[in-house]
Amino acid sequence: MQTPWGDIPVCDAHVHLFSRRFFETLGGQAGRTAEQIASATGWDLPPEDPAELAQSWAAALEAHGIARASLISSVPGDEASVAAAVAVRPDRFFGYFMLNPTDEGALDRAQVAFRCGLHAVCLFPAMHRYSVQDDKVLAVLDVAAGRPGRAVFVHCGVLMVGVRKKLSLPSPFDMRYSNPIDLHAVALRYPGLAFVIPHFGAGYLREALMVADLCPNVYLDTSSSNSWMKYEGLDLKTVYRRALDVAGARRLLFGTDSSFFPRGWNYEIFEAQARALLDMGISGSDARLILGENLPRLFV
Repeated sequence: MQTPWGDIPVCDAHVHLFSRRFFETLGGQAGRTAEQIASATGWDLPPEDPAELAQSWAAALEAHGIARASLISSVPGDEASVAAAVAVRPDRFFGYFMLNPTDEGALDRAQVAFRCGLHAVCLFPAMHRYSVQDDKVLAVLDVAAGRPGRAVFVHCGVLMVGVRKKLSLPSPFDMRYSNPIDLHAVALRYPGLAFVIPHFGAGYLREALMVADLCPNVYLDTSSSNSWMKYEGLDLKTVYRRALDVAGARRLLFGTDSSFFPRGWNYEIFEAQARALLDMGISGSDARLILGENLPRLFV
């Protein structure tokens, strides 16, 4: 992709795979069909075959010159969809799967997902109301740590799922479980396992930076509009500057939080982040790390 720093193989660390299973799950919660969910949101109804959805994402990325992206299955139990997507284009996608470790059979599903070649497990402690230090979480981390080139994504901070609000669905999340500090002891326990905190900690920037400072295996993903900045009166340049000062360019992962069609890949997020980095005067080598080189290195 052509950037202000030259041609960079940009990699997006945060793209949601809103599969047909995702629409059906929301429909079940809202008492609607998947078709009705698509109509209510104004989003395209994904094909039943996730391989077809993968090809749509591959085309969207190629249209913008994006080299690779992490696809995240966005409801627990949807590992098969993201696995099918990755199988279609292993050169294009890394596969992440959402897991609630407290669900029955969660450990078995994690083992199968990693055996199928998926790259990272995504934990949402506040959404599913558990501590990241719970023994059931540690059992899943034991599985991830036993396979080289795997990572753990842990959502911290404010969690707002816009589609749930649009559908008038309740979001009974519990922010007691959203502090990055809870990850400190866990990251120390698994020094060979990479942990990714998205959205710069989503309102817990200070705490996320503290954990990253103390744990060299903790990375920050830069994705989304980062609307949490309003809580602290910050702008994107200030957030990036603080993150670079503490974690360095090698532990920042560019992401957009793209999710649905017809919008597809969210170029506006890339544009805003690239502009912030350019205004900061970041070097070409650091830009290449953040925008393209860091993500594939997680999975070597």
